[in-house]
Amino acid sequence: MKEMHTILVVDDDISIVELLRDFLENDGFYVKTAYDTSQALAVLNKEIIHCVILDIMMPGQTGFDLCRQIRADSNIPILFLSARSDDVDKIRGLTLGGDDYIVKTASPGEIVARVKAVLRRSSSQLEYNRRVLKYGRLTLDLSTREVLVDERIISLTPKEYELLRLFVEHPKYVFSYDQLLEKFWDGVGDKHTVRVQLSRLREKIEDEPNHPQFIINVWGIGYRFRGE
Repeated sequence: MKEMHTILVVDDDISIVELLRDFLENDGFYVKTAYDTSQALAVLNKEIIHCVILDIMMPGQTGFDLCRQIRADSNIPILFLSARSDDVDKIRGLTLGGDDYIVKTASPGEIVARVKAVLRRSSSQLEYNRRVLKYGRLTLDLSTREVLVDERIISLTPKEYELLRLFVEHPKYVFSYDQLLEKFWDGVGDKHTVRVQLSRLREKIEDEPNHPQFIINVWGIGYRFRGE
């Protein structure tokens, strides 16, 4: 039986919301709607949503703000829908964790097709995530987001987990301070920002944080995961 996906459409333009709902429902999707960030969060907190179509410019918090909140603890696919075609907005949206960026001049049919495409990619990613990565005493279960050291579960914040996952999935690759700042702090901050976050992570996963065995400093450049 075909899985029925639920799409959340978030836009302060009622006519756009209604139009997209009609096209999505006609294609077999369940649709939930919201007209601002607070309404969207209320839906996300009580419903199982498989994809979010998200306007950027809305009263109060923007779509970028909502994306940040969603990405704090969820990898649900997000498609930005904007009247603006600026590359700056597109790059910002994708950097914040958006899966696609669609200009509102696109036809409803094209938007539905892009929703289907991102759901296919998401399904493939779920299969990819059903893995366990193990390096010595350290284990990451990517399906449950559990981190264990010596079989003991370690409690990490969402950002700490994503940082650790990045390193573990790319053993021995050196990530510069600038790369880490861009990926996890939107380019805002400096080397101290990265050092503080990595110090907190090491406190949780290393036996001797001052003599780390997992995440190693590369002097003057950044960090790498030992991967041995």
